[in-house]
Formats: sequence, C-alpha cells, structure tokens
Amino acid sequence: MRKNKKGKFLVNTVLIIICFIWFIPTLGLFVSSFRHVNDINTSGWWTIFPHKAWVTQETIQLSKDTDLNNSIDIEGQLVSDQQLREGYVLEENKRLKWENRLAKTVAIQEKEWVSNFSFTLENYKFVLTGGNVEITNPDGTKRIIQGDDLSRAFLNTLAVAIPSTLIPLTIATFSAYGFSWMKFPFRNVIFVSVIGLLVIPAQVALVPIYKDFMNIGIAGSYLSVWLAHTAFGLPLTTYFMHNYISQIPKDIFESAFMDGATHFTIFSKLILPLSVPAIASIGIFQFIWVWNDYLISLIFLGGIPEAQVLSMKLAQMIGTRADKWHLLTAGAFVSLLLPLTIFFMMQRYFVRGLLGGSVKG
Repeated sequence: MRKNKKGKFLVNTVLIIICFIWFIPTLGLFVSSFRHVNDINTSGWWTIFPHKAWVTQETIQLSKDTDLNNSIDIEGQLVSDQQLREGYVLEENKRLKWENRLAKTVAIQEKEWVSNFSFTLENYKFVLTGGNVEITNPDGTKRIIQGDDLSRAFLNTLAVAIPSTLIPLTIATFSAYGFSWMKFPFRNVIFVSVIGLLVIPAQVALVPIYKDFMNIGIAGSYLSVWLAHTAFGLPLTTYFMHNYISQIPKDIFESAFMDGATHFTIFSKLILPLSVPAIASIGIFQFIWVWNDYLISLIFLGGIPEAQVLSMKLAQMIGTRADKWHLLTAGAFVSLLLPLTIFFMMQRYFVRGLLGGSVKG
C-alpha cells in the first residue's frame, strides 16, 4: 500500500514538474502579449513580479555643447559616453545612465523594489485591425511600426479548418462502421491498405497531388486544401473510429436487425449517438492539426495573399518582424484562442473517446 502511494506521489510530482516547465514559456508569451512595446524592448516579462531594479530619482540636464567624445563631468565624476550607455555605478545602489542621449539628459538611479505591472490591449488592436504604433528608442529617437491585420487570416483559417475537419470525420465514421460491422469482399485487405497510408509522409505526395489539382483546375482554391487535408487525415481518423465502433456490443446490432432496422438506421440512430466521445476526440486532433498546418496551406494557397491562413501570416511576421515581439506574441495568442476554446468545451468527451475501445469487455 505504501509502495503504491509512493509511486503515485512520484508520478504526480514528475507530471507537475513537466507541466510547470511547459507552462513557464507559455506564461511569458501570454504576459508579453499584453505589455507595451517599450516595456518589452527594455525589460523581461518576469519584471511584472516584485524585483529590485534601477529607478530614476533625479534627472540632470547637460549643456547642449557637451562633447560626448571626451570625458563628461557629472557632479564631479568623470564618465564616458559608453559608460553612460551601459550605466555607471557610483555606489552599491546608485548609478548614472543616459535618460535621453539626444537631449543630453542623464538619470541618477537607485535600486528599489518595483513591479512593472502595466498592461495594454494595443498589441491585439494592432494585430487584429492593423494601425500604427510609435516606439521610443533608448536614445530618444522614435519610429513608427505598422501593425498586421490578422482578422482576414483568422476567417480564412476557419474556412479551411471547419470543412477539413467535418469531411474526413464524416467519411471516416461511415467507413469505420462498414469495416466493423458490414461484410463485403476484401474488407480486411482494404482496411489494411487504408491504415497503411499512415506511414506515407505527406511531403512525398504533395507535389503529385498539386499537379493533379492543376490539371483539373482547382489548385489555389479552398477545395484543394479541403481535399488534401481529407486525404492525409482519413487513415488515422478511420483507424481511430474503427477501434471505437468495433467494440460496441454485437447484441445491439442483432436486436436492431431483428426489429427490421437497416444499416443506415443503425448508423444514424445507434452508432452516431454512441460514438460522440470518439468523434469529439479525433475531431479535436484533426481540427488542431489543420488549424496549425503550414505546409499544406503554403503549397495550395501560398500564391494567393488574400487566402493566407494564420500559420502563414505568423510565419510572414516572423520573417519581417523578428524584433517586433509585441506583434508576434499577440498574434500567437490570437491563433491559440479558438483551439483552446474548443478543447476546453469538449474536454469531457476527450478522455472518454481516447479510452473507448482500448480494452475489450
């Protein structure tokens, strides 16, 4: 009994540590998405917690003709321009640092306990609707950054993800029922062939599929992406649904057939209601996979800027705005919003669907 308790405690402790390690960068990303751009550029996200930092107590205005190439006399202390850039420590808790180099103002700072707990929704505003943001550089200069409107990309991703989830789910549920409870020639051979497609990398088939879509004139359309996601998602979805549906007690089907029910009646009235947990589980997997997909969308929609999905838009932001963390962090959480919402709404079915069919009896 004690060994079981020790084992459970050890497992729970390890899981908590792993979750905590994964949670830290997510928390940092979340906090940064609400911080002002100047705060992000000058301090880490962890500064929202109480910590000791340099706080300006007094500002000294130097003469406008001060030569920054020579030593600068500040209250009897000779310092260089470079030292003021880095912060020149006078005492243990006191230093001199440029406040605005162009205006030639120097800050006298002391270490105090502070917390940078100021948040803003401007980052999400710039990401969702576009617009400009003004940034003040450490040397006092200002620059304007253009935001990115992700609202169109969000709608495009919905237009791709919803059909790309519903179509393979529908086909897989029908085929899983057929493979489980209908008898037809070469049933096992066909089933093994479908499951065997799981080992084929998507990258191998993308170019031939794209050429075929070009020949029939649907390349570059949402239909091409729907068909591609359906093709690549069907093997796993069919296998998952087959494992669940095949474990439904046979007595249910025998009773239904004795009452004169057809296969379609059994499927619609019995199988679908009983398979809701499995459908929800694999539906979450399929939706998240499609929502986060970059490669397939890039291949089939990459040439159409108006049809870009969120993953493509974020990749473009990383390429052009690698130092604009206020936009990237907000954009990342915009892309996370819907998958997280769907997961928490359907989580009660998630575990039931994953465990269903795993054990007979």
